[in-house]
Amino acid sequence: MSLKIALSKGVLLKPTIELLKKSEFDVSALEEESRRLYLKSGTLSFILARPSDVATYVEYGAADLGIAGKDALMEESREVFELADLGFGWCQFILAGLSKSVENTKKSYDQLGQYRVATKYPSITSMYFSAKGLQAEIIKLRGSIELAPIVGLADQIYDLSSTGKTLKENNLVVLDKSYECSARLIANYVSNKLKAEEIEKFIKRLKI
Repeated sequence: MSLKIALSKGVLLKPTIELLKKSEFDVSALEEESRRLYLKSGTLSFILARPSDVATYVEYGAADLGIAGKDALMEESREVFELADLGFGWCQFILAGLSKSVENTKKSYDQLGQYRVATKYPSITSMYFSAKGLQAEIIKLRGSIELAPIVGLADQIYDLSSTGKTLKENNLVVLDKSYECSARLIANYVSNKLKAEEIEKFIKRLKI
């Protein structure tokens, strides 16, 4: 078996390594302290990439397989083949606002076009509001989404949440819940055909 796999750096990396190790793949290179972003362990090669870039490496064939969150796949809309839900990294998209303004917000929910919403995921946010037949001004931020309503940058936020702890600490209350996300195994369309046997063996070994 000789496969190149793009892995998401950040919160998904540790459980990904644990899954591969539990499935008895050689992950020795991933466990070494190193700043290298391209590693080889046995018959597998690993590309360590930003979560939002994993699908790009897979789409263009730089990697045969990839492990990324469903949120990144939805936001990037890359041409990749989704093979399996790996069952970890669960989170959910939520719409949230300051607790003191929640009642007023709920009363005028059908007039969301008057509202500004901060998010790291403009494409998914637009899809969410379109599905509800609503409009909102979407402000893209790269971090500290919870800060936006506090300082008046936006009325609400649309973001991922797993425990809700950060929301509570910032006096934010969930107004709505939508898409659920988790880590997914994806494949390059060409690799999925040319390396079908190898990929099938890889999937069968995964203990998910």
